Amino acid sequence: MNLLDCATRLAAQAFLSALPALLVLAVFAPASVRSGVVSSLRSQLGLAGAAQEQVQQLMAAGHDDVTESFGALGVLVTLLSATALSRAMQRVCERCWELPKAGARLAAWRWLAWLAVWLGYLVAQGPLRDGFGAGEGLGLVLSALAAAVVWWWTQHLLLGGRVGWLPLLPGAVLCGLALTGVGIAGRVYLPRAMTRSVLKFGPYGVVFTSLSWLIVIFAAVTLAIAFGRVVAEEPAVARLLGSSRATGGA
Repeated sequence: MNLLDCATRLAAQAFLSALPALLVLAVFAPASVRSGVVSSLRSQLGLAGAAQEQVQQLMAAGHDDVTESFGALGVLVTLLSATALSRAMQRVCERCWELPKAGARLAAWRWLAWLAVWLGYLVAQGPLRDGFGAGEGLGLVLSALAAAVVWWWTQHLLLGGRVGWLPLLPGAVLCGLALTGVGIAGRVYLPRAMTRSVLKFGPYGVVFTSLSWLIVIFAAVTLAIAFGRVVAEEPAVARLLGSSRATGGA
């Protein structure tokens, strides 16, 4: 799988294209959505200090300010460039399942749909982690379930329905567990790492630490999807799930 190579490519695309595009898109959304995106990014990437303030300033900008800064064409180009992450994620899924590359006509709308759903998933991170007010214990369970559902759908969407739903389930469950574990580790590691990096490298420390943590996140996702395929094709599991691949589109 060339795990580190895949994870690095995904992390770079997320940091350079997808995150800026999602931030720009979120600016046009209601205040509650903007607040949810900031909260999720702060938790997932350990944003603090100047970095957090810059994100909050962007989110506080109005529709007119963003339009003047980017222009309608600039916003469109920014959003389209974010599909680089969708394309990279699609290639990882195809590689895990040893499938040929899907045609652009089949995949193009899926790239944008995936980004839109992920924006909603980012917004929902805060309430999920809090268990909708019931506490962090329930929040961990809900976060794991939500991650599993999102990655189950992600695989099916980006593979164009060429693999049935059930064979994709082990990878989705492993993604949910892996990302929940990474999230717990991040709460302990990221604040200290971010502080040390900023002290040593200044504003560049935020970039180094955030990008490094994105590599960890996508390495966990890639490994979970690949290992999920292995589990799904184990004879005993395959009899339960069905190992034949779907021939039609989604």
